[in-house]
Amino acid sequence: MSSSANRLRIKRVYEPADDADGTRVLVDRIWPRGVSKAKVDIWLKDLAPSTELRKWFNHEVERWPEFRRRYRAELAKNPDGIRQVLDLIDEGPVTLLFGAHDAEHNQAVVLMEYLQKNAHRDATGA
Repeated sequence: MSSSANRLRIKRVYEPADDADGTRVLVDRIWPRGVSKAKVDIWLKDLAPSTELRKWFNHEVERWPEFRRRYRAELAKNPDGIRQVLDLIDEGPVTLLFGAHDAEHNQAVVLMEYLQKNAHRDATGA
């Protein structure tokens, strides 16, 4: 995914859209309050952390390492969702959108890391 790695970025859904965003993919389980559907191209809520994991994490930074581990395990069980994002990246730039206030500790950060680290394995089915 080296050539496509620069095609993937994350952004808070409340930030203004721009042309460099490419396909805007919301990766939250719940639609963000006050956000127009026009600001999002695709909503992949099934790629977001499970409700149980989201509620457990509760954006408590001290739980971040364990959240990352658990969420990566959930992502590993969702090859179809991962493939969908990889296919979008093959077509052009993709911006993963999130609603959380914390830009460093949210599911989009983990998902981007996961895609960058594991995309070659997911793409080959290994």
